[in-house]
Amino acid sequence: MATFATSDQLLVVIDPVARRTDGESVRIAKDVLSAGAAHTKVCLPDDPEEFARALARRGSRRPVVVGDDRALVRTVSLLHRRRELTECALSVVPVGAALSLARSLGVPTGAVAAARAVLDGVERRLDLLVDDSDGVVLGALRIPPVSPEAPPDSPSAHPWLRTCQSLVRTLVPVRPSRETPVTGPGPSRLRVEVDGVTLVDLGQPVAAVSVTPGSSGLAEVEVRPASVGAEASPLRASGRTVTVVGADFRYRSDAGVVGPVRRRTWTVWEGAWGLTLPTAG
Repeated sequence: MATFATSDQLLVVIDPVARRTDGESVRIAKDVLSAGAAHTKVCLPDDPEEFARALARRGSRRPVVVGDDRALVRTVSLLHRRRELTECALSVVPVGAALSLARSLGVPTGAVAAARAVLDGVERRLDLLVDDSDGVVLGALRIPPVSPEAPPDSPSAHPWLRTCQSLVRTLVPVRPSRETPVTGPGPSRLRVEVDGVTLVDLGQPVAAVSVTPGSSGLAEVEVRPASVGAEASPLRASGRTVTVVGADFRYRSDAGVVGPVRRRTWTVWEGAWGLTLPTAG
């Protein structure tokens, strides 16, 4: 665990989505960081390619990402592919609509508090799930994919918008739809192996699978079998490798949906990346 001095050189990379979504929080974060660190360079990339180039050219500066969960995952993925995670303490100021991953990792979601944590916090080494295509998982993965956080313009993000839509539905006659109704995902047939031991096989339909980086280099796996009538008890296991096999399944990994795939293996990389978090107390 490392502490940082306010004299550290910072490279503040501001994600373009954050600038469009909440320019005021971006401005506050930039002001706090610039005032608190003696040497701060601010980059305003316009696309993922410029974002990647800014990180690659950081030199000895400590990278600070201002953006949402997607920007955080993109940054860790880039540093992982360059095999630079072990030598880099990453900081993030969460700004945007999707912040549940940052929140679950312990990062404050207020611009001032998050920026102060960048300046005064400590580096904590965290485990990483790395799959057989070199993809990374920071928080958790779930099969089938759970619904993402509501975007800023969705009805669930603005209750007043939902109310207006309900009013419109009461005033406009509903016409029968000719489209096939969209239903939720049904039970899946998957084989889930933890450290080579089968936790559930293809003969047992499952309702959900979740894999989360735990502690000390182990992943926590939970399988919820599909049940008729009484709810079946979940199956749990811990291990360093998790393999899922099935017919064209998708999974939600942090801030995005991956797939379809028929086989995927995740391995825990213990203490693979460092994140700056507030000091305890």
